[in-house]
Amino acid sequence: MGEQPPSGWRSRLISSLMMGQRVREVTLDRGVLAWWDPQPPPHKGQECCSVPTSEIIAVEETEMDEKQSKSGKWQKMAKPHAFTVHYVKRARHHRWRCKEVIFWCTDEHLCNQWIHALKELLDLQTSRPKHLLVYINPYSGKRQGKRIYEQKVAPLFGLASISTDVVVTEYANHAKDNLFEVNLEKYDGIVCVGGDGMFSEVMHGLIGRIQKDSGIDQNNPKAPLVQCNIRIGIIPAGSTDCICYATVGTNDPVTSALHIIVGDTQPLDVSSVHHNNAFLKYCVSLLGYGFYGDILKYSEEKRWMGTVRYDFSGFKAFLSHHCYEGTISFLPATHTVGSPRDKKYCRTGCCICKQSKRWLEEERQKYGKEINEDEGGGEWKVIRGKFLAINASIMSCACSRSPNGLSPAAHLADGSADLILVRKCSRLNFLRYLVRHTNQDDQFDFTFVEVYRIRKFQFTSKNFEDSDNDVKDVQKKRFGHFCRDHPACCCTLSNSTWNCDGETLDSSSVVVKVHCQLMKLFARGIEQNSKHEAT
Repeated sequence: MGEQPPSGWRSRLISSLMMGQRVREVTLDRGVLAWWDPQPPPHKGQECCSVPTSEIIAVEETEMDEKQSKSGKWQKMAKPHAFTVHYVKRARHHRWRCKEVIFWCTDEHLCNQWIHALKELLDLQTSRPKHLLVYINPYSGKRQGKRIYEQKVAPLFGLASISTDVVVTEYANHAKDNLFEVNLEKYDGIVCVGGDGMFSEVMHGLIGRIQKDSGIDQNNPKAPLVQCNIRIGIIPAGSTDCICYATVGTNDPVTSALHIIVGDTQPLDVSSVHHNNAFLKYCVSLLGYGFYGDILKYSEEKRWMGTVRYDFSGFKAFLSHHCYEGTISFLPATHTVGSPRDKKYCRTGCCICKQSKRWLEEERQKYGKEINEDEGGGEWKVIRGKFLAINASIMSCACSRSPNGLSPAAHLADGSADLILVRKCSRLNFLRYLVRHTNQDDQFDFTFVEVYRIRKFQFTSKNFEDSDNDVKDVQKKRFGHFCRDHPACCCTLSNSTWNCDGETLDSSSVVVKVHCQLMKLFARGIEQNSKHEAT
């Protein structure tokens, strides 16, 4: 969140100022600007409006309109002096809007005193960015990224006196390549305008650059990665924008821009994916094998269909009903104080994330930088079987179509992921499971669904385990066969594709590790429901 003024800040202002043609009592005290009507109409109670200075966007001197300054009884008064306060106003569904209020009076000294006091408080908000590096993907979603930035975001940055260097990407991994060359010390943050794929590109570029500068080998799955202290802001302009939705609560460009302006900070866990001591990808939302991997594979083949390809691919994956055989071993997250089914959702200032981070730091101090998994790390558990879906949810993975996400109680920064195993079952049961992603029912309350909170896991497909078998056996697995115990249930194929934050990843054997709070976003998590949500 934005910073409050230091305890030593004693400035306090109380004045009667004009707002339109009515008098308002206006106070500035303890970092809060408040105003109210001292003589409300008899049939109404006294209503007070207030805004913390941490959520004031800008304060500027204003020239009064002739109609405002020369109407009614004010026509013969001295020249009015005015100032405008631009501030955050909460709307429904976690949306923020930039509102303004104009105060005026005939005392120039008093007006200047107010402007000076408010600007002094804004200058104390040291978490606010002054200079940003902006990457725009002009091809994301409906190809509206450039327009969204220029029309909705850039004016707000200008109002808040934030300077920007804008790069419109021209090819895949343009932003990632650029981040390995740019002087990061010039910037207070990085902003990506696009979808989840654009964020992933910027994330990989930033993490890779930080590790390179720190001499860390990303190919070493046991390497303790260096935290990235420069924040990333997400301006949603993609198809789903899952990461933005799960960290802010809405996919609204204006809301995201305002979170960046006020300097919000939200730490974020990141998972690294390795194969045979070779680094493959980083992941912050979903790492899915089986059903969600198949959806992505089918959708990549139908890109010409536009966004409707996701519905088509989902329907095709459901009808195909493939299950995949393999072995999963995982390390339980004994350091976290939560569990996947406790219904304690991750919200602004989450105490579970704070406590889990503190416990993990104490554990590292006890066992060294890299936790000894045979001592402080706990015991590995092994599960073998046939699965329709294997999902590692690092966050809730909520989106507009699934407001609760794949794992509603997953946390953004507790150093863990929720491992969801959906075993072989009938199409009807699998449909019942999928439907629960769109309602309030417990989606884990099925005998064929298992969920574990983990800090690390390994997966090896049966096909990879049996790679030394004869050609006939391999061909049999490749073409599949119907299961005898469920004649219309599913067919077993050799391998699926991993869905890594919306990007395909082909590997029959992976090692996945969660790195606690490796990154920081310009966000504050999803705020608790309030009266604004009910109106």
